Amino acid sequence: MRLRSIRQQSASCLPQISGHVITPESSDYESARQVINHAYDRHPAVIVRCASPSDAARTLDFGQRHGLPLAVLSGGHSAAGYGVCDGGAVIDLSGMKQVEVNADKRLALVQAGALVGEVDAATQRFGLATTLGACPTVGIGGLTLGGGMGTLMPKYGAACVNVQSAQVVTVDGRQIEASRGSNPDLFWAIRGGGGNFGVATAFEYRLHPVSNVLAGTLVYPAGPIPELLHACLKITDAAPDEINLVAMIVPGQQGPTFLILVGYSGQPGAGNDLLKPLRAPLRPLQDTVNVMSYLESQASGFPPPARPLSYFTTSLFLPQLSEPVIADITSATKDAPQKFRVMISCLHGAVTRVPIQ
Repeated sequence: MRLRSIRQQSASCLPQISGHVITPESSDYESARQVINHAYDRHPAVIVRCASPSDAARTLDFGQRHGLPLAVLSGGHSAAGYGVCDGGAVIDLSGMKQVEVNADKRLALVQAGALVGEVDAATQRFGLATTLGACPTVGIGGLTLGGGMGTLMPKYGAACVNVQSAQVVTVDGRQIEASRGSNPDLFWAIRGGGGNFGVATAFEYRLHPVSNVLAGTLVYPAGPIPELLHACLKITDAAPDEINLVAMIVPGQQGPTFLILVGYSGQPGAGNDLLKPLRAPLRPLQDTVNVMSYLESQASGFPPPARPLSYFTTSLFLPQLSEPVIADITSATKDAPQKFRVMISCLHGAVTRVPIQ
């Protein structure tokens, strides 16, 4: 009875919402409630596909007045399923995708429903980019609020470090700016603190000149995981800020297979020199590393899955990959389930030089 009442009352919000109100009776409800990770099969009482920050504020108020669980959806990639909830209200920002680039000031104002690939396409028209994830279908909202790792972070820092300001709807429905000069405490909190301080509806990012890069994947035969991890660490320990390496261990027919995802934003010749220890004597089975546009490298990093996925994930930060840790990774991947993936991002450069504020 309560859910029926909520649905009826949400329908009465239609004149006030400039976007689209979706209830379980709506024809697009099933598609609207789905997120990338199908391990989360949740059924909200109402989904509001916002067209403006005012829509987000009204939905937030509606949820609070009725004591509803609230979720905020951007791209729907949250590995923890934060973008959807059971029996509650979903503030769906996926329709808010506007990207405005000021090439002269090297700034981009991006609504929170935009996807990584959409932002990259807009900024690359001017030969500019900011740190964003390497999967083009990830929403920039959750990515940025969680910190935002990407191939440019050794050179330019994490996504949240490049945020100059944000438009935020607070818990009391106010639409405010968070920046160093306006609500600085909130600005500090949202840059890596997650979506717990309000609903961020837009971000202003600092942009950097980025054109062609050296990028691709090195694929190795099953077996020498410790040796390969040591090789990655040796490079990143003394590497310039231009290089980013991500090690990945995935299932293979002959056992766990080791991959290295390479991104280098400096001169290609210098990048290839850095990669020599990973090419000989280690001898990858496949080497796709070559010069390409930054946009192409971003699109090829983590292509969208061909079918719905159900998965669980966890992550942790370690001060170093010690010998016991490497031994544990090697042992765990040998005894892993049929489907698994271990990703190891070697943090160095600008992302490690953030001053305490």
